[in-house]
Amino acid sequence: MHITPAAAFAPWSPAFVADPYPAYAALRAAGRVHWFEPTGQWLIPHHSDVSALLRDRRLGRTYLHRFTHEEFGRTPPPAAHEPFTTLNGQGLLDLEAPDHPRIRRLVSKAFTPRTVENLAPTVRRLAAGLVDAFVAKGGGDLLAEVAEPLPVAVIAEMLGVPEEDRGPLRPWSAAICGMYELNPSEETAKAAVRASEEFSAYLRGLIAERRTAPGDDLISALIAAHDDGERLTEQEMVSTCVLLLNAGHEATVNTTVNGWRTLFHHPEQLAALRAAPASLPTAIEELLRYDTPLQLFERWVLDDIEVDGQVIGRGSEVALLFGSANRDPERFAEPERLDLTRADNPHVTFGAGIHYCLGAPLARIELEASFGELLRKAPAMRMVAEPEWQPGYVIRGLKELVVEV
Repeated sequence: MHITPAAAFAPWSPAFVADPYPAYAALRAAGRVHWFEPTGQWLIPHHSDVSALLRDRRLGRTYLHRFTHEEFGRTPPPAAHEPFTTLNGQGLLDLEAPDHPRIRRLVSKAFTPRTVENLAPTVRRLAAGLVDAFVAKGGGDLLAEVAEPLPVAVIAEMLGVPEEDRGPLRPWSAAICGMYELNPSEETAKAAVRASEEFSAYLRGLIAERRTAPGDDLISALIAAHDDGERLTEQEMVSTCVLLLNAGHEATVNTTVNGWRTLFHHPEQLAALRAAPASLPTAIEELLRYDTPLQLFERWVLDDIEVDGQVIGRGSEVALLFGSANRDPERFAEPERLDLTRADNPHVTFGAGIHYCLGAPLARIELEASFGELLRKAPAMRMVAEPEWQPGYVIRGLKELVVEV
């Protein structure tokens, strides 16, 4: 058993959060699997293992489709967390067969490639408006004024949330996502429960309205979606909408600001991108690899697995280190070097297997729109000061990114 020294993997250390990559290199060099006592998880740092385990059906996002908490050797979540537990547990991200394929099939009928493609002009219009306002005032906090508002507005437009109701969406999402950090505090849990109750109640009201007066929006499409008579329950619809907002903007927001910070630290690469804007899609894939917004993804071990001779038994939890996998020299040539023209780039930022990110095509449209607008309209944009990192490690992003244009 590899015992991981806290010095190598220290997710609650600001210094580690600011730059986890040297620690990842140490973990990869020390072996393929490491026991981390503070969270009771097995850390998996190599690309080949992360990629394989994301597709391995002996692992799952939940175990409740096969075992009770007691049978699995786990303590049930506190009763006080029930609103969060129900909301989170009925979303695609935390379900396995038979519920996951059924819900994904129904959601996919509403959230089609054509739906996403039809959103592209709206995304570009919203991005252009945000960037125009940002440039007109000479800059400011790129996070608060461009990166955050864009994906929230896009998801709100998709769901048909009226503009006057959109204020709480981001705070609700942030409170719920706090529960995805390692060992969240009771204070974090209380905030997540409150947000789960308020967000669920709001969406139930919106669903009720759409049942009587359907519109050209995703909620109406989710209500209408059916497959051989099967439909989504109201709770499944609520959980799906919340997941679309949470997953649909946390990653996009952090990829935007982490990506711009990376570009500012690599001025020659930024200059080359400005000179060849057609290469933006390839550049965005490299930014997603180089500093991934989701550093770690958890899976339960449903049946014994073996990694590098180490048996990991049923009831265990593995932590797949996306940030480490995306910098693995066994899979990427010169992985520590930012190369915006990198063609061979099988990063795991959007996951893999049955839980591959449903919103990845939309995220790419949003990123291309906002980066493209800023490259065109703010060619001299520069960072005013080195930004601070949020304390969270799993969803890793900046507190703000102040720039001048």
